[in-house]
Amino acid sequence: MCAIQQVRWCSGLPGEPMQYPMRPSMQGNAHQRGLSLVELMVGITVGLFVVAAATALVTSQLTENRRLLLETQLQQDLRASADIITRELRRSGSWAAANETLWYPGSAADPSMNPFSSITVAGDQVDFSYQRSAGNEGPYGFRLSSSGVIQTRLAGAGWQDLTDGNVMDVSGLDIVLTATQSERIPCPRVCDDDGSTACWPQAEARTLQLTISARSRTDPTVTRDLTTAVRLRNDRLISNNGASLCP
Repeated sequence: MCAIQQVRWCSGLPGEPMQYPMRPSMQGNAHQRGLSLVELMVGITVGLFVVAAATALVTSQLTENRRLLLETQLQQDLRASADIITRELRRSGSWAAANETLWYPGSAADPSMNPFSSITVAGDQVDFSYQRSAGNEGPYGFRLSSSGVIQTRLAGAGWQDLTDGNVMDVSGLDIVLTATQSERIPCPRVCDDDGSTACWPQAEARTLQLTISARSRTDPTVTRDLTTAVRLRNDRLISNNGASLCP
């Protein structure tokens, strides 16, 4: 039979179940519930890092998406403005009057000087005219205002804004005129008895190169440049015979 102080360590008493001693490790873990404070703090720290990384990624994506929208809007506005300017410049020198004398090689009639053929380029401004209808000949033109807006000249209506200053700030409007003269255009008569043709007129083909530089009003770092070339449909006749084209 076991001693009384050892009763929990053996089965010496009749009718009692056998009991075993509890290990120290089991005694210490019997009262633990959930995570410790250190484990909880470590978990919170890792979670904060994950949230910060996700927030930075979302912010970067939103910023890039906003910049892409601004670039697209700026490009579209530039293209729309350039298309309007190009379409108008092509018409420069158009003479629609039906009662004017037309001339072609071999014609016995003298050619007439086109009163709308002149076009003037001065820095960031271009002025021209053409006959839309009788009594509606311009003048027309385009220029860059000091407020960063491209303006169009509508004859008697004066200068009107073409671009939206709240969306686009135009920093540059560069217009370059290139003219190429042709060979002498035959006239019905020669210049003198020697058969000289030096007084015969020449046709001048004209091309305008247009460059627009602009930036977004919302984000000045968003900039775009657009360059286009315009071939004027109406060539200009150059007189080499004073006031008249042919002798």
